[in-house]
Amino acid sequence: MARSDHQAAGGGLRASSRPRAGTLSDAVIHVDGLAMVRLLGPQDRLVTLVEKQYPNVGLHVRGNEITLQGPEDDVESARRLVEELVEMVRNGNEELTEIEVTASARMLDSGTSQSPSDALGQPILSARGRTVRAKTLGQKQYVDAIDENTIVFGIGPAGTGKTYLAMAKAVQALQRKEVNRIILTRPAVEAGERLGYLPGSLTDKIDPYLRPLFDALNEMLDPEVVPKLLATGTIEVAPLAYMRGRTLNDSFIVLDEAQNTTPEQMKMFLTRLGFGSHMVVTGDITQVDLPMGTSGLQVVRGVLDGIDDIHFATLTSADVVRHSLVGQIVDAYTGYEQTQLANRAQAAERRATAAAVAAATVAAQAAQVAPVAQVAPAAQAPRDSAAAPVAQAVHDGMTQGDPE
Repeated sequence: MARSDHQAAGGGLRASSRPRAGTLSDAVIHVDGLAMVRLLGPQDRLVTLVEKQYPNVGLHVRGNEITLQGPEDDVESARRLVEELVEMVRNGNEELTEIEVTASARMLDSGTSQSPSDALGQPILSARGRTVRAKTLGQKQYVDAIDENTIVFGIGPAGTGKTYLAMAKAVQALQRKEVNRIILTRPAVEAGERLGYLPGSLTDKIDPYLRPLFDALNEMLDPEVVPKLLATGTIEVAPLAYMRGRTLNDSFIVLDEAQNTTPEQMKMFLTRLGFGSHMVVTGDITQVDLPMGTSGLQVVRGVLDGIDDIHFATLTSADVVRHSLVGQIVDAYTGYEQTQLANRAQAAERRATAAAVAAATVAAQAAQVAPVAQVAPAAQAPRDSAAAPVAQAVHDGMTQGDPE
């Protein structure tokens, strides 16, 4: 029986693989009792999730043993996945969800040198009985970029954790005393609607726009702590317009919904950066709600890409951590928008071709008319020359016949 790396390292996980007829094989993984309970989850959810990733593999649990049966390559992939999931449980991940299982399988299939248990098992923040951690490889790369750069742009579709992870890093930096305050801001732009006049004080008016940031704060900090930090200015939540004219030192600044900034607003915000500060700018360029004009988030990459200490992290539908349908919806809309763009480009090309043909036709017709116009005066000239003496004679006769 071949021992696994986990057992060789002193863990409680052992695996064996016995070839069967043809290309079929099986593998037996031994897991400690407590780790097995956490691994399987309620109603042995792990069995369903692993079989969903590898439909050709049968997974059976008996006591402290997990047996995998099926095609040799699929069994090997499933074995590696289960071993990584066991390691995640040992690292403190109390409950594995479909997100972790799917992301781990993708990492293993991609051949990346980083193991899922190392990449996805490291906690960012623990608060209120829950742990915030990256759940996909894209999220892990995004979090690492925040650690390594002063300004980071997190660009991706809805549900990829752009804002949530940025705020978790901000709270982490505050707790570690790396910064003195957190500043959260977003443009006050309505999502395709016109809400009209909002009653109440200024705070009441801007609260609907900033509510998502408050919700995330209340998930990461105790509810009684948040009002105190807001009152002392340690945490500031304000609309983007309030950033003008300020220099933000020793701060962790998060700009959310950056796709709704104009290029001028984006420049204004980025130039607020002071000493000892970090900035994270998040947005989805497919959800621009500006009534007119160009999004600052669409422009900024072409302006700043390549500058040291500025990083652009791109998240995709593979990083969506909401309902599994959200990723499919994102992909469907992306395909639709790409088709629409292609159709518009083809229509524009057809219009340009038609305009060029029309211009060429007009030019050809003009070229044919020009010689005729030049011949007509030449033909008229002899007639005018012959008529001139006759006209002169008539004039002379009339003059001679006049009475004195």
